[in-house]
Formats: sequence, C-alpha cells, structure tokens
Amino acid sequence: MLTGCSAPSIQNYADQTPSVDVRDFFEGEITAWGVVQNRSGEVINRFRADMHGSWDGDSGVLDEEFFYSNGDTQTRQWQFVKQGENYYTGTASDVIGEATIDQAGNAINLNYTLRVPVGDRTYDLNFDDWMWLVEDETIINRATMKKFGFRVGELIVVIQKQ
Repeated sequence: MLTGCSAPSIQNYADQTPSVDVRDFFEGEITAWGVVQNRSGEVINRFRADMHGSWDGDSGVLDEEFFYSNGDTQTRQWQFVKQGENYYTGTASDVIGEATIDQAGNAINLNYTLRVPVGDRTYDLNFDDWMWLVEDETIINRATMKKFGFRVGELIVVIQKQ
C-alpha cells in the first residue's frame, strides 16, 4: 500500500527508448507549447516558449522566452553543468538554489524551486518536472508545482526541436 504513495524513480525508465540526452535535445532551436493548471485541474493560462540551447563540453546555456495567453511575457536563462554520467545541475536568476537533473532511458527528471510572480507578490514553488522523449524530436513534459508540500498546480508541455 505504501508504494502507491512513493514517487517514481528515474531508473524506472532506464530501458525505455528512444534514449534522451539533455545535451543533445536541448541544443539549437526548440519550441514548446503548454498549459498551466490550478490545483483543481482548471487551465488558467496557456503559453508558447521559444528556446535556444548551446553547449560547450559539459556546460550549457538554455535561453527561454515565454509568451502567455494573458499577454504576459517572461525570459529565463538556465546555466547547466554536467556533474556525472546522467546527472546535471542548473541555475537561473529566478531559481532558488540549484536545480537537479537526472536522466535515464527516455526520461529526464528536473527538480527546482522557482520564484513565481503573481500580481504584486511572489511565491517560491517547488517544481518536479518529468519529461519523456516520445520520438526523436518531441518531449512530453509534466510538471507538478507544490507549496509547503501541497500540490498547487501543474504544467503540461509539448517540447519540440526545430
């Protein structure tokens, strides 16, 4: 009964294909489309993101520009460093501390705390991003957002190399 409450392990996907590599997929031009859902599942915003990634050995930069259906825009620049065989860390100006990125088989798991502006306030939300390469140029991403351990929303995103 307790296993129903445990989080999936990245190793559950080690034998899944097609195999994904963070450096290969997030290199060059990338476009993403997604929805933001509140905790009850209602879509509260939609977006498109234009991204450009570049790598120099084990260090990478991913520039993101978001265009939301409510008219808001947002930019973020990630700095990634490969730390081990299938493990990376990342930083960005609106990320609190350091993000961790694990990959295995067709899956990537990205965990971080993001400072999110909402009106005149900001909230530090914990993100648990799961990405699965479904074919060579397309990733499906599901991110759960939590505050104080409680689920407050979710993102569903399709990411495609251009």
